Amino acid sequence: MKRDETTCKKMCKKMWKSSRSATACLLAMAILAKSLVPAAAQQFSADLLARKDDTATAMGTLRVSGGKARIDPTALPDGFFLLDTAKPAAYFVRPAAHVYMKAMQSSPLTQLFVPVDPDDPCRQWLAMAQLSAPFDLATWHCQRDGEEAIAGRNTDVYRIAAPSGLSFTGWVDRARGFPVQIKTADGTVIVADHIRDEPQPAQTFEIPAGLRKFDPEALIRRIQQSDVWVAPPASQ
Repeated sequence: MKRDETTCKKMCKKMWKSSRSATACLLAMAILAKSLVPAAAQQFSADLLARKDDTATAMGTLRVSGGKARIDPTALPDGFFLLDTAKPAAYFVRPAAHVYMKAMQSSPLTQLFVPVDPDDPCRQWLAMAQLSAPFDLATWHCQRDGEEAIAGRNTDVYRIAAPSGLSFTGWVDRARGFPVQIKTADGTVIVADHIRDEPQPAQTFEIPAGLRKFDPEALIRRIQQSDVWVAPPASQ
């Protein structure tokens, strides 16, 4: 980029003798300056809507900024999920209880509606699936399967074969770097509905100050070491 800028300046000095050349030079410099500015991260909000057997169900709301997403699920009104595909990380936050915890398997939405690289969305989907629970990588497959228009926008279709009934098909909006439609293994179609391209406050994607991290695995280990724990029969 720096070399291109220097070359353009040298050319402008040579062209400056005529007013017409000077105008062309200024235009070239403006175009170059615009190309040097990094593209802004996509920011939008939407409603998550599930459809199956002619029945529509509100799943919650979605907010996205770059590689971060927040899902406020209808089924869990006392909290929300924060996703960060760059780390990667997925947390469930309960402000009223002053705690937050790893999302784990609390909702399949944290594995489906995540910011992705439009050239390689499989990478982010796999990373978020691994956060939920460990599994044999040989049982997880992701591949592109053409293009399709969704709500008037071009999307790339990806089919994901995953263990434990978590296979799905995702329609990725390349411009937004996000799946705008997911079809799960049982035929349920979940869509990002009424998408609104609008700035999102940075604090929306942050864990509020003063919350403590709750570790459910540590609690289970403490219970197992206590007198109240009853080990299951060896046959189970």
